[in-house]
Amino acid sequence: MNRRSDRKFRTNRWNFAVYIGFFAGLIWGGVQMLANYFHFTSLSPGFLLGPLYKHSYLMTWRGYLLGWLAFIALSVVAALLYTMLFAKAYGPWYGVGYGVAWWAFLFLLIGPVTGMMNWIAYLDLNTVVTQACLFVLWGLFIGYSISFEFTDEREREPFADGRDEPELT
Repeated sequence: MNRRSDRKFRTNRWNFAVYIGFFAGLIWGGVQMLANYFHFTSLSPGFLLGPLYKHSYLMTWRGYLLGWLAFIALSVVAALLYTMLFAKAYGPWYGVGYGVAWWAFLFLLIGPVTGMMNWIAYLDLNTVVTQACLFVLWGLFIGYSISFEFTDEREREPFADGRDEPELT
């Protein structure tokens, strides 16, 4: 009997990381744009490109799209890095920590030095909290999606072996 469940399918980790990174950037970059639109954050969606473009350009619709693409590119790089370092990590906490680490790296170190944003002491509290929450959720999305795929958590899912109904024990 040659059923689909008899074969083991292996996911290419690098293709999967690019896939997860793309959708992480697409989803959370969109949330970033909504947060800016509703004034939860004072940073433009293209804040990653702050050193390269004028702020007035980044607040146009072209700047929004360019910022979204930059966030997608950052997400792909972050997902590849997570795959390289933590692909076999269990649970969501590594992803949460990963998001916090990226937030700290961008907001406390690289961002103020390169001119992406002001020093954190000069940002309003809504911006800091909103961005921290977005990066935590972004890191959780990347981390847990990748870890779920490459650990045995996937095998513990109901009906993981291709059955149509629960197994009676």
